[in-house]
Amino acid sequence: MSIVVTGATGHLGRLVVEGLLEKVPADQITAVVRDTAKAADFADRGVRLHEADYNRPETLVGAFAAGDKVLLISGSEVGQRGPQHQAVIDAAKEAGVALLAYTSVLGGPAADFTLADEHHVTEKAITDSGLPYVLLRNGWYHENYTENLAPVLEHGAVVGAAGEGRVASASRADYAAAAVAVLTGEGHEGRAYELSGDTAWSFAEYAAVIAEQTGKEIVYGAVSPAEYQTILTGAGVPEPLAVILSDVEAAIERGRLAATPGELSRLIGRPTTPIADSVAVALKG
Repeated sequence: MSIVVTGATGHLGRLVVEGLLEKVPADQITAVVRDTAKAADFADRGVRLHEADYNRPETLVGAFAAGDKVLLISGSEVGQRGPQHQAVIDAAKEAGVALLAYTSVLGGPAADFTLADEHHVTEKAITDSGLPYVLLRNGWYHENYTENLAPVLEHGAVVGAAGEGRVASASRADYAAAAVAVLTGEGHEGRAYELSGDTAWSFAEYAAVIAEQTGKEIVYGAVSPAEYQTILTGAGVPEPLAVILSDVEAAIERGRLAATPGELSRLIGRPTTPIADSVAVALKG
């Protein structure tokens, strides 16, 4: 029996594998990756590698075995994720895995924004498959914001179209720890965990955190969704993605990413990481 992590060289996948290495022997971990060269450090530590591409289902043959616990980390190619995820689900079912965990989106069916659509499709495919499953409905990551501090510092403003909406984000490491807890624990089958940070913050509060840590004047520049799209496309974001990101801002204003049920901190056995901590890490980087 192995614990298998797909997308294992991505930001979240790497953290999950590192967390697993602290809990189980390396030879019980399989990292499914597109490029094994990028996972050489895992192989050097005894992790099994399987090279596969979500877009080529035949490459998933042999990735899973009966009794495995699998973490399907959602793909990054928006618009392609439905068939990509289906290929993994089909391969997992064919192999007879013991558990399929999936990184979905906070709110599940209640997440009424475009970026959530493919998660809805995947959740239904998983439940229809008959496989034992766990849905890890991840909220927003701190890093969605803290990894983009350069324009904030340059212009002295956090720009967004979320009005006074709040975000209950957590760090990638927090979400990775939750996945590790589920993959190495028992009794999670059939559960849908609503995972988010302990505290929901507003963009004005986020701007104030950056100002405090940098000593610079940073304000929250609230704009309309149309203005936000124009800003994004002007910065080089492709228009289809700009439309999706603007739609997320509107969802934040509606409170769709503000829920704080506490399930993430309960799963990981500690409070979630404060946004201020991730800002500090980003500023040092």
